[in-house]
Amino acid sequence: MAKKTEKKKKPAKKLFIPDCKRFTGYKPCFPGTACYQECVDPKPVGKKILIVNLDAMGAVVQTTSMLPAIKKKYPNSHISWITLKNAYRLLDNNPYLDAVYVWEPENWLILQQMEFDIVYQTDKTKRSCAFGNSLNAKEKIGFGLNKNGKIIPLNKEAEYSFILGLDDELKFRKNEKYGTQILQESMKLKYQRDEYVFELSEEEKKFCEQYKSDNHIQPGDLIVGFNTGCSYLYENKKMTIDQHVSLINGMHQISGVQLVLVGGPEDTERNAEIVRRVGDKVLSTPTTEGVRRGICYENICDVIITGDSFGMHVAIGLKKYVIAWFGLSCWSEIDLYDRGIKLIPEGLFCAPCWKKQCPYNLECIQMIDLERITAEVKRLAAIRAKVF
Repeated sequence: MAKKTEKKKKPAKKLFIPDCKRFTGYKPCFPGTACYQECVDPKPVGKKILIVNLDAMGAVVQTTSMLPAIKKKYPNSHISWITLKNAYRLLDNNPYLDAVYVWEPENWLILQQMEFDIVYQTDKTKRSCAFGNSLNAKEKIGFGLNKNGKIIPLNKEAEYSFILGLDDELKFRKNEKYGTQILQESMKLKYQRDEYVFELSEEEKKFCEQYKSDNHIQPGDLIVGFNTGCSYLYENKKMTIDQHVSLINGMHQISGVQLVLVGGPEDTERNAEIVRRVGDKVLSTPTTEGVRRGICYENICDVIITGDSFGMHVAIGLKKYVIAWFGLSCWSEIDLYDRGIKLIPEGLFCAPCWKKQCPYNLECIQMIDLERITAEVKRLAAIRAKVF
C-alpha cells in the first residue's frame, strides 16, 4: 500500500508593522483588512514632528500660523501637538495636524516613549521646557531648561525671541516684527506671513447660519460684535462698561448695523450689565456654552471690536475685520493681516508695559478713541450698503 504524501505547511507570514499614519496597532485601518500582513493603502509617516505649546489660548491660536511653513518645509510629515485641556478644542478640524494630545499624565508617558525627528518647543515657560527636555528627538528647536533650571534658547534662531523677553527697550520700543514672524524664525522656518489655521466644522457653519436666521439678522446687515472682556490674568485690557454703553448707543443709530455681544464665562455678568443699560439695542450671545460655541458666535459677526485678548486672536483666525485697542500689551507684535485697524495710546510714555496693576489710573484705556471706532463702523456700513 502506497504511503500518503504529507502536505508541506506554508510558513506563517512574518508580522508586519506598517509605516503608515493610519496604523494604530489595535484595530484595522479599513474593515476586513489585515494590517499586520499587508498595508492596502500606505500613507507613510514621514518626518515625525511634535509641537509643545502650553501657552495661553490666544497664543495657541497664533501658533497655528507656523503649520503651513512646517508643511512646506516637510511635505511628507506627521505633525502632533500637545496643549492644555482648555485649548485643545481650538485645534479641531485643523487640516495640518495628525494628532492632538491633551496635557495630562497618560499622554506624557505616551509621548516620552515615542521618538521624533523634530520637537518644536515654542513656549518660554519652565513647564514646557522641562517637558521638551524629557522627550526623545533627533532635533529640538526653540527653548529648553539648562542644568540650573533656567530657560535658554536651543538654537541661534531663537535668540532674538529670548532676548526680547529680557530687554524692555527692545520689546516695548524697538521691535517691529510681528509675533508670528518672531515665532517662525525662532523655529527655523521661512516666514511668509502665513495666516492662522482655524477651521469650523460643517455643523458649526450650519449652526451660525441658523442662529442668524433665528435672530432675524438680514443678509445685508453689517454684524458688529463687541468682545467685551479678556482673561482674569490681565484684566486691565478691558474697555470699561461705560465705554461699551457709549459705543452701542452711538452705533445703534447707524443704518444696516446689527450689534452683538460676545465673550466667555468670565464676561457673563459684564455682558448682562451692558444689556441692562442698553436694552434691545444689542443682541447678547450665550457665554457659557463652551469654547467652540463661543467661536461660532464670533463667526456670525463681520466686525469684531476687541482688546488684545483670546477673542481678538479668534477674530483674526476667522478672518474678520478687527478693530483692536491696545494699552498694556505690544501692538507691534499683532498682525491683523490687513483686515482692521489698531488703536494705540499715542504719546503715552508708559505704554506698553505688561503690568498687572496700573499706577496711572489706566490712562491707556481712557484714551481709547470711541469716535474713531464709531466712524470706522459707519465707513464699513456704507461700503456694505453699496454691495446689497
